[in-house]
Amino acid sequence: MSILLVAQRRDMTPVKEALLKADPNLDIEIWPNVSDPKRITFAIAWNHPKDVFKQYPNLRMISSLGAGVDHLINDDSIPESVTITRVVAPTLTSDMSDYVMTAVLNYLRSTHIFYRQQERNEWNMILAKDKKAHTIGIMGLGELGRRTATDLVKIGLNVTGWARTKKEIDGVKTFTGDQLDQFLAATNIVVCLLPLTSKTEDILNLELFKKLKKPAHVISVGRGKHLVEEDLIYALDADIIDSATLDVFREEPLPESHPFWNRKKIVITPHIASVSDPDEVAELLIDNYKRMLSGIQQRHIVDKNREY
Repeated sequence: MSILLVAQRRDMTPVKEALLKADPNLDIEIWPNVSDPKRITFAIAWNHPKDVFKQYPNLRMISSLGAGVDHLINDDSIPESVTITRVVAPTLTSDMSDYVMTAVLNYLRSTHIFYRQQERNEWNMILAKDKKAHTIGIMGLGELGRRTATDLVKIGLNVTGWARTKKEIDGVKTFTGDQLDQFLAATNIVVCLLPLTSKTEDILNLELFKKLKKPAHVISVGRGKHLVEEDLIYALDADIIDSATLDVFREEPLPESHPFWNRKKIVITPHIASVSDPDEVAELLIDNYKRMLSGIQQRHIVDKNREY
């Protein structure tokens, strides 16, 4: 039996090396160089080519290399019998929290503006925004959202959260699915950490922006398809929202001609908020692989009906 590593625009060699470091006895192949497709029983994927798994008749489980699984859920060619799992790693969670905290403080302290002023030798004092007058609203209270909300509370920020089902987090006022408008009305800084599903795609749109408490800042760190890009540009130009921090995009790398690049009100980072560490992820992947071989319940199984 073999493990398959498959990705379109990512070098999977470090993942293979980390897996073999953790267990030298593993048989691992990197797509598209597969010697015998019938030997593949477990695959590890990130933005794989659609329909690629049709080639492997004995495939039993596919794990996403990260927390996102929309690339797998949206592939109708994957048989229902194949279990889909995701990676929930401590470093992924803490890194995301650190990124969001940095983005929030950058907005409150206008740090990105000072960087631009330095390039122009310009001395212009901008006072920090009153953090007690701003509420950070986390959309999505799974592993990433819960940790992020908790850490923001620890540094004295007002934090609320919104999720499909009721969540209890110390120091955080939470809202459920039908309370989205109430959540938005009290939110200045909205952070999207939702899974990407058919119900959450395009959720960051003009209608949502209009419901935010002013001044409003948008932090998009979930998936690129959450954001309606044209709506964001309009909302910025019409002063419906104040600014935005974006780490994920519909097309990556972000094309050089994309209008986001020329917007002073947008802070862009190249999908680096939370990146899987191969050594840490290897242990989690091997554990699930061995659970599969032993007939034991795997960790972090994706509910295909909920799409995460």
